[in-house]
Amino acid sequence: MQFVKYRSRGAAVSFLQELLNKVGYSLNPSGYFDLTTDAAVKDFQQKHDLVVDGKVGVKTWTILISKTNPAGTIGNKFLSEQDLIDFSIKYELELAAVKAVNEVESSGIGFLVNGKPKILFEGHVFWRQLKSRGIDPNQLMHESNATILYRKWTKKHYLSGVSEYERLDQACRLGNDPRIKEAALASASWGSYQIMGYHATNLGYPSVPDFVEKMHENERQHLMAFGRFIKTYGCLAALQNKEWANFAQCYNGSGFAENKYDLKMKSAYQKYLE
Repeated sequence: MQFVKYRSRGAAVSFLQELLNKVGYSLNPSGYFDLTTDAAVKDFQQKHDLVVDGKVGVKTWTILISKTNPAGTIGNKFLSEQDLIDFSIKYELELAAVKAVNEVESSGIGFLVNGKPKILFEGHVFWRQLKSRGIDPNQLMHESNATILYRKWTKKHYLSGVSEYERLDQACRLGNDPRIKEAALASASWGSYQIMGYHATNLGYPSVPDFVEKMHENERQHLMAFGRFIKTYGCLAALQNKEWANFAQCYNGSGFAENKYDLKMKSAYQKYLE
């Protein structure tokens, strides 16, 4: 699990806030570790005989997950050190490089508090996926579907955490034609590395539903999908050679420099070499 503390940002912090809410706190899952989150963490640590420092490491994560998922809904789904080692051997990569990419390119947490993989549904992709399956999206247009079906990209309809599944489920229920459900599943990004469902068959999965089923298993499957992606789309050699800009452009697209993905990976790589 990712170590987080006061002023940390990202998906791991959102996940932490959602878990704390499940045990009785009232936090906004904003993804920013603010003073309110810090106070909640310290209170939780105090009540469970942990070191009260506000820092969420292995021990705090373990106790918090066990309290929120007593049946092991998500506790056994996280990526392990051995998973990264096995991945580095399979793809002939330095372990430090694998860890650097995992830190920067993954969403931090591959699963939500309900045990389902993290997703983001894209309504403009749904439009295209319907058309590619011979379905006219105009025939499905209705004001009640405005948040899940539209021609151009927009982020105004995005929801956080488990609420994204409401959008996906609504899209799946737009009709009885099985092509609609498959188009909906293909229009969401899945898991730690947020790989779009429409890549499924190109990556060697029998179908989009099969890919989605694998994404529900664990973060190891997310990492395996990531490996297939970088090999299929020609990103692997750049990562083997630690050509960070080339790798970032291949994986993230032409806008990689704006988010400094290459510099972040290079910095993380140096950290993991030490």
